[in-house]
Amino acid sequence: MNIVSFTPAVATLTYERIVEQIETAITSGAILAGEHLPSERELMVQFSVSRPTVREALRVLQSMGLIESKPGGRGGPKVLEPSPQSLTRSFTTMARLDSLSMAELVQFRLVLESSACRLAATLHNDEQLAGMESAIERMEQAVGKDAEAFARADVDFHLAVWEASGNALLTMCGRAVAEAIVGLITEQLTNSEATERTEAASAALDREIFQAIASRQGVEAGRRARQAIYDRYVPLLPEAAAAGLEALLD
Repeated sequence: MNIVSFTPAVATLTYERIVEQIETAITSGAILAGEHLPSERELMVQFSVSRPTVREALRVLQSMGLIESKPGGRGGPKVLEPSPQSLTRSFTTMARLDSLSMAELVQFRLVLESSACRLAATLHNDEQLAGMESAIERMEQAVGKDAEAFARADVDFHLAVWEASGNALLTMCGRAVAEAIVGLITEQLTNSEATERTEAASAALDREIFQAIASRQGVEAGRRARQAIYDRYVPLLPEAAAAGLEALLD
């Protein structure tokens, strides 16, 4: 494990200063994922603060998805790999605090999805292509029968596309923003017939995207992806938000 020395925290907003130093050490690579922070007692000494202050800082870092504390574990808290879950929490929290609107999240998803499809059309390999097709087949089989299985297969398809883009950041952001949007949608279709039509249309659109990617038609794959997201989310957004999405379609 790399040895990192922390400096004493100032009296004002002490736990936040601790959070800042540890976060910087993690994001700079001074402390790597999988390594452990010093114990609470060691952190108390390095920061010259009380145990409650250290614990508050660690609680914040854990809520940020940067560390994991396990009771009875050996050593201090474990540093975690960056994950879509931490990004999802950030997107969702910002949306709930009105820092981000649902429309902005959808716009971001639309841009990400289009770019990922264009890259995937150029960079995919046979194994990734097979994963996309398998997910679509599972979607088609679940239409009107198993909403949960359909949703899992739908996520798997898009995850396969993001991974085929060859860009880890696109993959992480794509998954995070998709989960954040879904988490904020409270009004779901309740009519089974309408739900079946919606699922069938979604599976058909994903198959069109897949065919464009398989044919290495990146521009067409991106266009179809943008249209699919627009068609899915515009009915759930305020009418005034549609113009912002329309600007990204062409």
